[in-house]
Amino acid sequence: MTRSSGSGKIEGMTRAEFDKFCTALPATFNVIQWGDASVWKVGDDAAAKVFAIHSHWGPVDGIVLKPSEMAREIWRDAPGVGLAPYLGRAGWIKIDDGAITVDDLTSLIEGSYAINAAKLTRKHRATLGLQV
Repeated sequence: MTRSSGSGKIEGMTRAEFDKFCTALPATFNVIQWGDASVWKVGDDAAAKVFAIHSHWGPVDGIVLKPSEMAREIWRDAPGVGLAPYLGRAGWIKIDDGAITVDDLTSLIEGSYAINAAKLTRKHRATLGLQV
């Protein structure tokens, strides 16, 4: 992951870096949907939940995810962060490439993963080896 010098912002988490990070999370898989978007889901085909998307949104690449209510309040007015197309009404945000630090971005992805994994049934989480 590449950091810019001094600004505290990343030059960008490339799609390959995003995919590598999401691959390391337990019980995840990737599908390419919606015009070449890298869509990451937790679960399996029977009952998977989307937790993060990397795609080209307008003029820049960006990542869409579901933050906690507290994280949404913290980030809602940050430059390069806003409501996600189509998913904004459900509380999802879009983070433009280079808008936040890589540490903050990975933390938000992990949070979105946890929120969406918790939506799986207890039985399904146990089958996947996730904490129940």
